[in-house]
Amino acid sequence: MPSTPELNWFATCPKGVEALLAHELLTLGAAQASETVAGVHFTGPWAVAYRACLWSRLANRVIWPLAQINAGDANALYAGLREINWGALFDTAASFAVDFAGVNHEIRNTQFGAQKSKDAIVDWFISEHGARPSVDRSAADVRVNVRLVRDRAQLGIDLSGSSLHQRGYRRRAGAAPLKENLAAAILLRADWPSMAARGGALIDPLCGSGTLLIEGAMMVAGIAPGLGRRRFGFEKLKSFDSAQWNALVAQAQASRSAGLASTLPQMRGYDGSPHVIERAIANIAAAGLEKHVRVSCRPLRALTRPTHRAIPDGLLVSNPPYGERMGDKSELVPLYALLGQQMATQFPGWQAAVFTSDKDLARATGLRSHKRYTLYNGALATGLYLFNLENNNWRDVTSGAPGSAGKGDLSNGAQMLLNRLRKNRKRLRPWLRDNGIECYRLYDADMPEYAVAVDVYGDYVHVAEYKAPASVPEADAQLRMQDIRAAVPLALDVLPHRVVYKERRRQRGTSQYDKRASREEFLPVREGRATLLVNLHDYLDTGLFLDHRPLRLRIASECAGKTFLNLFCYTGTATVHAALGGAVSSVSVDSSNTYLRWFERNLARNEIDASSHRSVRADCVSWLQRAQGQYDVILLDPPSFSNSKSYDDSFDVQRDHAGLVAAVMALLRPDGCLYFSNNRRGFSLAEEVSEAFRCQDITPATLDRDFQRHRTIHRCWRITHAS
Repeated sequence: MPSTPELNWFATCPKGVEALLAHELLTLGAAQASETVAGVHFTGPWAVAYRACLWSRLANRVIWPLAQINAGDANALYAGLREINWGALFDTAASFAVDFAGVNHEIRNTQFGAQKSKDAIVDWFISEHGARPSVDRSAADVRVNVRLVRDRAQLGIDLSGSSLHQRGYRRRAGAAPLKENLAAAILLRADWPSMAARGGALIDPLCGSGTLLIEGAMMVAGIAPGLGRRRFGFEKLKSFDSAQWNALVAQAQASRSAGLASTLPQMRGYDGSPHVIERAIANIAAAGLEKHVRVSCRPLRALTRPTHRAIPDGLLVSNPPYGERMGDKSELVPLYALLGQQMATQFPGWQAAVFTSDKDLARATGLRSHKRYTLYNGALATGLYLFNLENNNWRDVTSGAPGSAGKGDLSNGAQMLLNRLRKNRKRLRPWLRDNGIECYRLYDADMPEYAVAVDVYGDYVHVAEYKAPASVPEADAQLRMQDIRAAVPLALDVLPHRVVYKERRRQRGTSQYDKRASREEFLPVREGRATLLVNLHDYLDTGLFLDHRPLRLRIASECAGKTFLNLFCYTGTATVHAALGGAVSSVSVDSSNTYLRWFERNLARNEIDASSHRSVRADCVSWLQRAQGQYDVILLDPPSFSNSKSYDDSFDVQRDHAGLVAAVMALLRPDGCLYFSNNRRGFSLAEEVSEAFRCQDITPATLDRDFQRHRTIHRCWRITHAS
């Protein structure tokens, strides 16, 4: 353990948090703290560095600076790193990784810089000790930090390991979670600790996964944010003083116990989605705060001040969605206006804090903010707007804004649509609850003039417009979509940003939809035992065909100890079910790289071994011509039409399915079964197929209650060998 009383350290943080972090480090015992962009230099003994890792609510990482070396080119970088006595820092029993940032004229790629740095460290150990430490990029014992600035490299050891914002309590998060240290910065800027000391309450009306509430509770309970972490980056260093560290941890544990035994302020969170509330409850329980932080399902329009006891003072804090993250700006204006109205009418005399990246959305609250701080959510500049709700008169700024209509403003048609949606949801609710279904079709052009499919995916709603007949004027089609946009959020009691619309427009060229996104936002949803990833914005389809739910669950129930083949596999959802059902191996074939990458994500999400469940990029018809092996269960779900290279012109499922089925049956074990499905309207099974094999039409059994209205959405057969 170094005897030097003071050493130099560097703590990184989100931009805009530097001043708060410098103050925090001084309170943790730092002798000096000086701010720089996205970080703070500070001094103190090792105890201060340990304390920063354990107690900092704001830092991302704590770095131990070692040296600055010449790095004009790769050879200079390598030579400089070979001069470091790495054996004095850690030994060959510890794994390590290199985090490399920055480029210059000679080192133009961070991956190349990291590789060169890793080679230098490994070569040093081999030269000096005849052995080398292993490299572990994801869970290294020691992380070496190299930051290239022009021709100099700043070298350090990351004492934190993984980022300090990862407290360990977040079990489940939504599509755009707020980082824990940024949440802490929001609360500190809003002066929550002082408010709590005066007996004020904390309320988050759009609580999401509960991050703001949990961070607020940890502050007032005196809980060190690092207590829930499994490991730190300094534990395998030779300089690690375990006795000193254990003493600091014991003090933090005592502080936590005392805090949780005391009476804490009221802390409440609400959200209109029960699925979101379930995530928040899980996170709050993981943090050990279930007795102090309460969340419940309540839409924003029903928000009121707690009435069980008088709470004259408090902080209303919210991180609403904003355009760059989720939802179009125009669709979010009514949400912000409603938030402002509830703030002004339900919480007079309180303080409020709203975190958003858009000034116009902040203005849409209809309230005057008295202070604004700029904080960075990653690379995105965001604003924290503070409001004093004493005599802060609300004004409605949504007049004429899309989606701003209330129930009384709906047209007759929109009101009828709203009533139908609510009727359908009421009819399906017991079935959904009893079967644990969170993704389903709610409405499928039930009213011909509103020709859309409305699908629910957990907390989100996907509305896809069917192509209007040529007899319907374009202006009429647009008016009907306006009715749909007004009715859907009200009928389902969801916030507008959680409704995704795909509108067909008559236009030239290949474009079908007037808007296509590239968000790469994958939303996890549950189906049976599986967690499946859907993308509601980027593609025509979402990655999950809801009508095949019963077939996927049937496959899951039949695959224990068996081999599975999935042809035209799409995003591989049936394979995920087969694997979770006990399939020993599987092969999934599709010609799309996009879908196969999606399939691999689905496997990883469910912790399924990809070596046993392989994906093959190939045209299925061509693949079948050379395929070998035998399978117990096969799913064949071809498109209705395709430009297959194996045919002179194209593939048509009605015309060509007999040969396709015969080729697949050649791969089926004698006692196996093939599930053959397609969505071609008017499809009929060829006589040569029914004569050669035992074919059972199981279509009714593969259509759940949400597809009873349109029973022709697909046809499905169970096919086995005749003998």
